[in-house]
Amino acid sequence: MKRTARDILKEKGGHMVTINSDATVFQALTAMTQNKVGSIVVVEEEKIVGIWTERDLMFRVLEEGFDPRTARLSDNMSESLISANVEEQAYQLYDKFLGRRVRHLLIEEDGEYIGLLSVGDVMKANLQQKNEEFEELNHMVSLEYYENWKEVQSQR
Repeated sequence: MKRTARDILKEKGGHMVTINSDATVFQALTAMTQNKVGSIVVVEEEKIVGIWTERDLMFRVLEEGFDPRTARLSDNMSESLISANVEEQAYQLYDKFLGRRVRHLLIEEDGEYIGLLSVGDVMKANLQQKNEEFEELNHMVSLEYYENWKEVQSQR
């Protein structure tokens, strides 16, 4: 079975860790650490307006005068949101991760964001899918198949 973003979200759970845009970077990092996630979705009045990631921190921390305790997310978040449709398959999601050089994708359905997937989530789902395909092929091409094939060949 080809896994879609919907399938991966269903297995993972669609919960997104969010924080208000007027929060500090330090507050965002605290929430990310507590939830063991690499990104946090930034909201204003319950509307998604940006995303803050580990990578954002990596680049910002090198800027002179950057202080995570006073820096506001609204001034430091990524506002260009990259998303994928809930029906896109794992390989299509990989293309977006690689092509856009991102590690997190918002998942949308009917114009609404319903979840967030990381490259790790998609990698795990893809490995599970490949394992299932391998087991299916292994079952089809079992030792019994070869034994029957050898018997047929010897009768010719």
